[in-house]
Amino acid sequence: MTSSAGGELVPLMPIVGLAAMLGSALIGGIFFAFSSFVMRALARAPAAEGIALMQSINVVVLNPSFLGAFIGTAVLSFGAGGLAMATGNRPSGAFFVGGATLYLLGTFLVTVFQNVPLNDRLAAVPAADPKSAKLWALYLVRWTTWNHVRTAAALAAALLFAVGLVQSATP
Repeated sequence: MTSSAGGELVPLMPIVGLAAMLGSALIGGIFFAFSSFVMRALARAPAAEGIALMQSINVVVLNPSFLGAFIGTAVLSFGAGGLAMATGNRPSGAFFVGGATLYLLGTFLVTVFQNVPLNDRLAAVPAADPKSAKLWALYLVRWTTWNHVRTAAALAAALLFAVGLVQSATP
């Protein structure tokens, strides 16, 4: 069922969907880099060095370019899912809603409720304290595991947005 307001929103779908797809792919790529080599390199360093480097990364990442892409993609995903629902039961709608759900739950909320609290705990320890090495070993496993989840969710969201775009372009 498509309302007249929903019909007026249809032209926005490709723009918002494309932006959400690109943002999801970008964030997925960043998280993939961490999963595939950044965390491995940090794990190879002595604990004090690895902790200090990750503490630095966690400060530097709080910048407009990363946060704009990360939070902006959450907003775009929410918009794509909302537009898909508002414009009616089109074949592409389920893909846009699925992409939005994966990004919002599997990438954004996992970051907020899993990775950020781990980062906060790591920030609270002195890197050079030998007692911090135990926390570091646990951090590496847990943070990287949740990062794998974020990576997979962001890349799967990008794929679903892409399929939604193809479906919406098909007459």
